[in-house]
Amino acid sequence: MRLKDVQDADVAGKRVLVRVDFNVPMQDGKITDDMRIKAAVPTVQLLKQKGTAHITLMTHWGRPDGIDESLRTAPLFARLSELTDTSSVEMLENVRFNAGEDANDAGFAAELAAHGDIFVNDAFAVCHRPAASVVGVARLLPAYAGLLVQKEVEEISKAIAPEEPALAIVGGAKFETKLPLLATLLKTYGQVFLGGALANDMLKARGMDVKRSLVSDVAVPEEMVRDPRILVPTDYVWKDDKIMDIGPDTAEHWATLLSTQKFILWNGPLGLYEAGFSAGTDTVAAALGNSQATAVIGGGNTAEAVSKIKFDPARVFVSTGGGAMLELITKGTLPGLEVLKNPAV
Repeated sequence: MRLKDVQDADVAGKRVLVRVDFNVPMQDGKITDDMRIKAAVPTVQLLKQKGTAHITLMTHWGRPDGIDESLRTAPLFARLSELTDTSSVEMLENVRFNAGEDANDAGFAAELAAHGDIFVNDAFAVCHRPAASVVGVARLLPAYAGLLVQKEVEEISKAIAPEEPALAIVGGAKFETKLPLLATLLKTYGQVFLGGALANDMLKARGMDVKRSLVSDVAVPEEMVRDPRILVPTDYVWKDDKIMDIGPDTAEHWATLLSTQKFILWNGPLGLYEAGFSAGTDTVAAALGNSQATAVIGGGNTAEAVSKIKFDPARVFVSTGGGAMLELITKGTLPGLEVLKNPAV
């Protein structure tokens, strides 16, 4: 996919409106993970080097219903200012304070577009959302892909047509939402490991009593039930008759299989990570760090697990957008990317 490149944009002396994704976690007034803010720094620095007159940043933060004082963008901009020079840079208020954002309201898009002569999208994590600050503005101004968006597309493209042998690890919940992804992966990946609640659905479909474990309401397609390329755990960590994590034997077996691969795609934890059931995910993450495979990682808890280990960033790419990453792999494009395509290519 060829996108219009911010490096080719004539921004000298112009106002540039940049969509970033600073949707970061905060606890007790402190940002606990600033990966997404750091990821926007190269594009901000490039624009300043190219002589922009003014840069206006916009982001969402959380899911406010109207104005929420705890989700104003001032602390986000303050953290950016600690990372790079923000003279001649400003940040708008949380775009989700306005209901027109998610509705892609034309009036709100025009209000945002008034802040710039050129639009740069550097928020890959929301490119799957046809929102006013993502799609609406891009239709009103000359629009370009930022450095982060271009890097994401370049790296995730490797997961669409992976070097073989390749395996995918898919965790999390809601089997019904992952069905299109699994169908796509089975066309190009030799093996697909299922963890988290997704594995519970497959285990139940294959005849195991999962007791009180979380499962979906939808039936697993029979062709997937029979497909030997879909691997599920063989031992488990239980609590109150619920599967909470993959067991140590499964973790070690999967870790061994990782060492034989040339490409690995991973999205979603293998257990209830946020509740402390992280051993299985951490074991597999450590094996990934020690392997020689090229890897693409997405999803908050997965990225957190990988952040604990040492890995070669030239070999392992950690995406800023789990949902957008999976949708790009499944559909081959995203609404926020379609409006940035280079028509000359």
